[in-house]
Amino acid sequence: MAEPPPSSSSSRRRLKIGIIGFGPFGQFLSKTILKHGHTITATSRTDHSHLASDLGISFHRDMNGFVEADNDVILISTSIVSLSDVVSSMPFHSLKRAATLFVDVLSVKEYPKEFLLQVLPPESDLLCTHPMFGPESGRDGWNGLNFMYEKVRVRDHAVCSSFLGIFKDEGCKMLEMSCEEHDKLAARSQFLTHAVGRTLSEMKIESTSIDTKNFQSLVKLKESTTKDSFDLFCGLFVHNKYAREELKNLEVAFQNVKRKLLDGMSKKLDLSVSNH
Repeated sequence: MAEPPPSSSSSRRRLKIGIIGFGPFGQFLSKTILKHGHTITATSRTDHSHLASDLGISFHRDMNGFVEADNDVILISTSIVSLSDVVSSMPFHSLKRAATLFVDVLSVKEYPKEFLLQVLPPESDLLCTHPMFGPESGRDGWNGLNFMYEKVRVRDHAVCSSFLGIFKDEGCKMLEMSCEEHDKLAARSQFLTHAVGRTLSEMKIESTSIDTKNFQSLVKLKESTTKDSFDLFCGLFVHNKYAREELKNLEVAFQNVKRKLLDGMSKKLDLSVSNH
C-alpha cells in the first residue's frame, strides 16, 4: 500500500503521546511537543510529578497506569543501558491500542531497532529516530538541526506523519536513513567526538589567560561532552559495533603521531651531535 503524502501542519492529527523516561531529554522534547497541541503522559523511575504537573502533563510512577493510558504514541527516552530492563517490564497486554506507535530517541539505532522488534507486540508500529541535538544545542530552536529516522514498521501513516510533523514544523533537517547506516556514521561523528572530549576531561584541561581560539574549542568540547552522563558515553560504545573500530583507530592515530614526534626529536638530536 502506497504511503500517503505528508499532511499539512493544520490538518495533522493531535496525538496522545506517552513518554517513558522523563529525564532532562524527555522534558526538553515534551515542551515542544506540547506547543504543537499534543497531550502527554509520562513515567520515569525518578518522581518528576511536580515538574510534569507544572507543564500540564499527567505523570505515572506505576508502569501499569502509564501503559493503560490511551496513548497513540509511546516515546522511549530512557538511557541506552536501561532500555532492555525498562521495556521488558512493560505490560503490553494492557495497551489500549494494539497499533500503538512506539518511537525511540536513543543515540544508537541498530540496537534498539533489533531489540524492540523482538519484544514489541507484532500489531504495534515502530519508528526509530535520533534527534541529533539536546537541551543545549536546541535551546534557541530546532531550525536546521538534524533529525534522523527510519520507519521500521509503520502501518498507521497518519499517526506517524503527525509525530514526524513536530520536528518538520520546527525546521529540523529530516534525514531518513537505515539504523545501520546511522550507526556507521555516528561511530565517527558522535562516539569519536565524545571519546576526544572525555580524554580531554581526563587531562583536566581548563581555560587559561592566553587561550587561543583552537584551545577554547577544546575546552568547549570537553565541557559539552561531559555534560552527558557516562552511561550515555558507555552506551555509544557498547551498543554500536562500529565504535570499537573508531576507538582502535584513535589509539593507532595517537601512537603514529607520538612516533613521528619522537622520530623528529631523535633526528634533531643526532644532527646536533654531528654538528659538534
